[in-house]
Amino acid sequence: MHKISSLKLLMVSLLLVTSSAAMAGKEAFKAGTVIKGYGEIATIDSQLALPKGMQFNIAFDMSKAAKVGEVNRSLNTLARFINMHEAAGVKSKDINLAMVVHGSAVGDLADDGYYRQQHGLAAPIENANKALVQQLTEYGVKVYICGQSAAYYNLSNQALLPGVEMALSAMTAHAILAEQGYSLNPF
Repeated sequence: MHKISSLKLLMVSLLLVTSSAAMAGKEAFKAGTVIKGYGEIATIDSQLALPKGMQFNIAFDMSKAAKVGEVNRSLNTLARFINMHEAAGVKSKDINLAMVVHGSAVGDLADDGYYRQQHGLAAPIENANKALVQQLTEYGVKVYICGQSAAYYNLSNQALLPGVEMALSAMTAHAILAEQGYSLNPF
């Protein structure tokens, strides 16, 4: 009988531990302090040390447009990268990020007029990515639009959000960034 009670106690304990771990999930993520309103992060007891003074020179790639009225997840990834690394003690001068945008995603980096026209919307609908792009470019993130995709989608330089620049192509932008020491983030 004592063995059964011990077994029950063990099972209940395991269930409680498993339940509390499962409940952590989304609740573990909190707003970052650098890119405000975007890029929620969780505090992690990392076993991979961040070398002091390490320069993070990373290029990201974005090719899929967000759903109308939503922030593009790829842009939010930049905010998350900045928020989590600064929270972990990396200085802003050591975080150099770039986003290369092509395909249908180019419209997510356009002004409200183009955004509405692209999606067949009427005023006062605004580009949901505008505020995040502003914070990212003010932080120093480089954002390049593929000129070939822009031509395909009839997006002019004048319709780009402030701080966003037109490149000859996404391939060209990635090649230049690689030459400048940027690694390509695989996701």
